[in-house]
Amino acid sequence: MVKVTVYVDERQRILGFQALGHAGAAPRGQDVVCAGVSALTLSAVNGLEHFLGAEATEVSAPKPGNLSCLLRDPLAPEAAQTAQIILETMVLGLQQIAEVYPPFLHVEKRRCVPC
Repeated sequence: MVKVTVYVDERQRILGFQALGHAGAAPRGQDVVCAGVSALTLSAVNGLEHFLGAEATEVSAPKPGNLSCLLRDPLAPEAAQTAQIILETMVLGLQQIAEVYPPFLHVEKRRCVPC
């Protein structure tokens, strides 16, 4: 199972996320759940780095199947708004995958002060 923890502040603004594990829904290379999670999380990281600059995030991928990303604080208001749109879009996609494949993906929000 892939477990995605989305870190939020007291106002429910997304501060970052951590994705751990493999879905195990199909053999390696054929697993649509893993592929979907990877596409969404990596696209979010790429979008944050492209639109905000690499210095706006702290990204770690210590081994295949694990990815974490935290926004650096503080972000300018416009950058913070852009980050929220990117991250909320990622969460929306992950939640939709979790609805269709509940045994293989779990998404939770966790309050984080500070991350």
